[in-house]
Amino acid sequence: MDVDFQKRKLPRLSGYDYSTPGVYFITICTYNKNCIFGRIIHGENDPTVQYSPIGEIAKTCLLEIEHHYSNVKIDNWVIMPNHLHILFQITEQLNSPLLKYDIPNVVGKYKASVTRSVGNSFGHSEKIWQSSYHDHVIRNDQD
Repeated sequence: MDVDFQKRKLPRLSGYDYSTPGVYFITICTYNKNCIFGRIIHGENDPTVQYSPIGEIAKTCLLEIEHHYSNVKIDNWVIMPNHLHILFQITEQLNSPLLKYDIPNVVGKYKASVTRSVGNSFGHSEKIWQSSYHDHVIRNDQD
């Protein structure tokens, strides 16, 4: 049987060192885009997200990243019902035999931390995350 598969786009910028100091725009989606982080509430001023207990865990784990990585700062973030956006800043390039100080490692550890915390808190055994994430390296003011 001859099946014609579309060529899948590589998830990372080929040949780029993601431990390079700079700003990175990251989008991480939930598995099947399930709305597990909360729901949008339309208030008088602007819509806001009312976090679910899983959304609260996602927020807590996100805010802990800077405590685990001395060279990573979170410039801004937003958690939506089925995805989140984060602006990470790598402030300096660090090397360690025990810990990788790059964006793929930070995102992977974050996703694992949320998964573990949700499982410990609620016995949740379903998948939480899509297998990858979207990134954009911010290279100039226009980006």
